[in-house]
Amino acid sequence: MFKRFKRKPDKFIALLIEQSSLTYKGVETLQEYMETHEHELAKKLTLTEREADEARRILIDELNRTFVTPFDREDIYALSRAIDDVLDYAYSTVSEMDVLKVEPTSFMTRMTSLLKEATYELYVGMQRLEEHPAVAVDHAQRAKALETRVEGVYREAIADIFSGPEDVHHVFEMLKRREVLRHLSNAADRVDEAANLLGDIVVKMG
Repeated sequence: MFKRFKRKPDKFIALLIEQSSLTYKGVETLQEYMETHEHELAKKLTLTEREADEARRILIDELNRTFVTPFDREDIYALSRAIDDVLDYAYSTVSEMDVLKVEPTSFMTRMTSLLKEATYELYVGMQRLEEHPAVAVDHAQRAKALETRVEGVYREAIADIFSGPEDVHHVFEMLKRREVLRHLSNAADRVDEAANLLGDIVVKMG
C-alpha cells in the first residue's frame, strides 16, 4: 500500500542514473575484454554504447521541452555529457585495441579495474543525489580518489614503455600502447569531471 504513495524520482535524475548505469556496465565489459581479449565483447560494448547514446538523446530532448528542472539545466547537460564521454572512451579503447591488434598489458588491466570501481561510485552517487545528497558527495569523492590512482598507473605504464629497447618494432608497439593508455586516462579524466559536477550540484541544491 505504501509503495503506491512513494514519490517517483525526477525524470532527469532517472535518466542520469540510467546513463551512469550503462556506463558502469560498459566499463565492466571493458574489464572482461582486458582479461579475455574476446572479440565478441567488443560487439557487446558497442550495443551498450548505443543504449547510452539513446538515453542521452532522450535527456536532451526532455531538457529542450521542460521549463522547470530539478537543478540548473546547464549542469544537467554537462553531467550527462561527462558520463557519456566515459563510455565513449571505453568504447574507443576496445576499438583501438581491435584495429591496432594491441594485446592487453597488466597496466591496462589495472587501469580498467580502477576505472570500473570509479564508475560504480559515480553510479551509486547518482542514485543517492535526490534523497541523500551528502552521501552522493561521498561517492563522488571516492570516484575522484580512484581517478587519481588510475593516473598513477598511467604514469607507471608510460615510464615502462619508454624503458624498453629502441628498435623500430618496439617504437611501433610503444606508440600503439600509448594510444590505448591515453584513452583509458581520458576516461578517468571524465569520471573526475562528472564527480566534480555532482559535487557542485549538491552545493547548489543546499
